[in-house]
Amino acid sequence: MRLQSPFVWTTLSLTLHTDGRAVGELTGASPFPRHWVYGADDALAMKAGLTDYKTWAGQEGTASTPWGDEDSPVLVTAAETALEREMSTLIMRGGRKPVIRSLEAGSVLVRQGEPGSSLFLLLDGVLTVDVDGRALPELGPGAILGERAVLEDGLRTATLTASTPVRVAEAPSDTIDRAALARLAQGHRREDSLA
Repeated sequence: MRLQSPFVWTTLSLTLHTDGRAVGELTGASPFPRHWVYGADDALAMKAGLTDYKTWAGQEGTASTPWGDEDSPVLVTAAETALEREMSTLIMRGGRKPVIRSLEAGSVLVRQGEPGSSLFLLLDGVLTVDVDGRALPELGPGAILGERAVLEDGLRTATLTASTPVRVAEAPSDTIDRAALARLAQGHRREDSLA
């Protein structure tokens, strides 16, 4: 019988520069729960990209913690926008229940040019984004995907591939109103800004 619960920790690094800047980093964390880091403006700045409940729940003692022999490195992803957080609530708690899908690392979620009419909410893991053979920044939990196919010509505008094990919620496009999708799509034209 086990009487001790697993440990939870977050390791933060703060670098203070001579010009007065302060740069924070999430450098280590327990594999569960998800770790969120907020900036000086009280906005979500970064978060852990993966959670692993099974490993965390099976942890025995302090050996793989900062109080033992090691800290656990953490995969950090950019934080989703406030609009994406609002939309994720509608996808998960709105009228119709989304379909939850799991993908193994290396699996393709959608391919550029294929027809598509559903939205995706990335629940866990990291997706790589490829547009016309060009890699764009990776996406992490909280990202809403697929809105451009819904708003534009019904074709996927990027290939999304799981770089880690991934869980996504797939929902019909009418879960979110088109005006909100249009605002989201404006911020998702990352390939235009890299041209």
